[in-house]
Amino acid sequence: MTTSAPPQTSDTALASGPHSALVLYVARGLRGFGDGFFIILMPAYLSALGYGAADIGILASASLLGTAICTLAVGFIAPRHDLRRLLLSGALLMALSGIAFPIAGDNFFILTIVVFVGTINPSAGDLGVLVPLEHAMLARSAADEERTRTFARYSLIGALSVAAGSLAGAAPELLVHLGIGTIAAFKLMFYAYAALGLASAALYRLLPHARMGERTSAPLGPSRGTVYKLAALFSLDAFAGGFAVQSLVALWLFQRFDLSLSAASLFFFWTSVLSAFSYPVAAWLARRIGLVNTMVFTHIPSSVFLILAAFSPNLVLTLLLLLARAALSQMDVPTRTSYVMAVVTPPERTAAASVTAVPRSLASSVSPALAGALLTGAFSGLPLVICGALKIVYDVSLLLSFRHIKPPEEEP
Repeated sequence: MTTSAPPQTSDTALASGPHSALVLYVARGLRGFGDGFFIILMPAYLSALGYGAADIGILASASLLGTAICTLAVGFIAPRHDLRRLLLSGALLMALSGIAFPIAGDNFFILTIVVFVGTINPSAGDLGVLVPLEHAMLARSAADEERTRTFARYSLIGALSVAAGSLAGAAPELLVHLGIGTIAAFKLMFYAYAALGLASAALYRLLPHARMGERTSAPLGPSRGTVYKLAALFSLDAFAGGFAVQSLVALWLFQRFDLSLSAASLFFFWTSVLSAFSYPVAAWLARRIGLVNTMVFTHIPSSVFLILAAFSPNLVLTLLLLLARAALSQMDVPTRTSYVMAVVTPPERTAAASVTAVPRSLASSVSPALAGALLTGAFSGLPLVICGALKIVYDVSLLLSFRHIKPPEEEP
């Protein structure tokens, strides 16, 4: 028996249309560009300051934990507050993060506080306080049959901007050749990240004032059970992913194969490009085999490639396997977002985006610290193996639990 999504209620409180979607796309591009070079420069900068792999893993965990708490708060207050104001606040927090990170560099305690409170993202995934707000506004602007393509465009722009940012990760080496000190070159890039936060704030000012629900409405209503079940499964996926966040994969490549910063920047550029162009493919595939099937049947092969990369004996084969993984591993991103937005009512969307994202951040905040410690062990590829194995368990569980719950566009 097929279970349909809850009825979609009218939501006239949010004036979100093509203009708003365009603003959100451009802002996503700016944030992605900043994340692209920050992911690579963060471990390189911290290593240059004398921090070890375990320290960097702890900082990655602190960043993800702080992101989770802030995202949860935003998701529950968003239905009763102006989304434009919340987006502006998040963009300003990004700017402050870029300024505070290089200032706090030599003090591990203060640095931990900065990454916990700020918007610094050690993973290529789209996490943070701005995500549930942008998702809710985009979902409101698209019809059911266009929703997945809308999120595919959003994810495509994000991934391409992360790819461009990855290339910018080689900039400190160029600055050093121009006579700027290594640490100073890193700091200039972090200040550039702050400038991107200010530019995002300027874009968000172009959005209309809007709310998803009434001031007295509950964040989650009839879809609560579905959302909590999805959140639990997404948490398993995120806990697994935390063992192979991009910053730690970069550190693993630096340590195991002595990969240079410029080579790492070029490599992560191509992983982001492959991920980017997998998003429209995911939207095309979802129209033919369904959202849940697309999430599962592209994710499992990517996990197999990751496990094989851990055992690869040389750099070339390792990079090829990781590139193959990148071409498949993110196809569940637009489909997962579209599915969550489809199976809840419109007033629940910001809370649903938050509640499904926050446990993911909490779960993923634990594993980087464990991965950092495992990287120093006899088999440094063990975090990649753990990541791939747990993700396969998640995929099978998702398929068994949600294959009968269809979004509106998949109903007969």
